Amino acid sequence: MSPEPPRGPFVRAIPAGDDRQRLVCPDCGFVNYENPKIVVGSVASWEDRILLCRRAIEPSRGLWTLPAGFMEMNETSAGGAAREAWEEARARIEIDCLLAVYDLPWIGQVQMIFRARLLAPDVSAGPESLEVGLFPWDEIPRAEIAFPTVGWALDAWRARRGTAPGFAPAANPEAGPR
Repeated sequence: MSPEPPRGPFVRAIPAGDDRQRLVCPDCGFVNYENPKIVVGSVASWEDRILLCRRAIEPSRGLWTLPAGFMEMNETSAGGAAREAWEEARARIEIDCLLAVYDLPWIGQVQMIFRARLLAPDVSAGPESLEVGLFPWDEIPRAEIAFPTVGWALDAWRARRGTAPGFAPAANPEAGPR
């Protein structure tokens, strides 16, 4: 038998034993915790080229990004990154290691970006992409990048290119935007 759903309207209150306001049902005491969303993605390469996707959806429609998106229930972070590569670019990838973790509290996200290899160079746009491409480093359309974390992750990939897994993942740059 599943628990009875909350009955009353939620109010912001500090529950007993807590130290911050939460959404609480005053009728039954249910606490609706609001937590950051986890975004998973990859910097996937084929030889010396990087996979990028031109976004078909907002935010940043028409700009270039890495294959990435919100993690789903009942999947691992690496599994989610592989799923996103398939959904956005019809790309099959092999995860190498965790490349970066970016904390974005101002938008309620934690982004986990993996270093990956494409299993084949055959890629095509999925439903959330207008087009996809494999870009040599010097041809990455930096002026058309959708989000700051994409640039950070690309730079982290470049800095760690050719290194064995086991390095500390990159994090927010000191001068990164808020």
